[in-house]
Amino acid sequence: MRRLKIIEHVSLDGVVQHSVDGDDFPYPNWNVPFRTPEGRDAVLAMHGERFDLLLGRRTYDLWARFWPTVPANPMADRLNAATKFVATHRPETLHWGPAEPLGPDVAEGVRRVKADDGPDLVLCGSSTLTSTLLEQGLADEVVLIVYPVVLGTGKRIVAEGTPARSLELAETQTTPSGVVLTRYQLAGPLTAA
Repeated sequence: MRRLKIIEHVSLDGVVQHSVDGDDFPYPNWNVPFRTPEGRDAVLAMHGERFDLLLGRRTYDLWARFWPTVPANPMADRLNAATKFVATHRPETLHWGPAEPLGPDVAEGVRRVKADDGPDLVLCGSSTLTSTLLEQGLADEVVLIVYPVVLGTGKRIVAEGTPARSLELAETQTTPSGVVLTRYQLAGPLTAA
């Protein structure tokens, strides 16, 4: 059975949005000033040598326009080679492959993919899918790449109303620019004391 890892670049106030995405988000590319070679290497290690991707349609479309055009490098090569499992109502337009639609029931599609043989799954960039995976208990691990910035606006890592979950710290690292990478294992529903 595959493991499913959520990896999100997030501000201190929980914002994961990086692009304008059809609204008036004023801070596209807000994490760029904090990027370092050490951070790049740590993020690459958190992804692993080989993985498949789980993507929402907006993230898939944004990445499909970008990653195939990037000169060869370890991250681009791994992302381009990964099978992309996509939550979409337009499967016929999945041109950045290999790609497969999850089907009309996203949670059931993720369960099916997790049950198959293959590399671990990595979800990046979809706050909608992040909330669904946490709500359905489908995520095994959460990696937060936290930047030392407060944005005050933008899409959050989880939607309002997502059920409370407990996580256990597995690993933490800090880059020279103050970015903190933290890896958590999902422990189950939160139990109040």
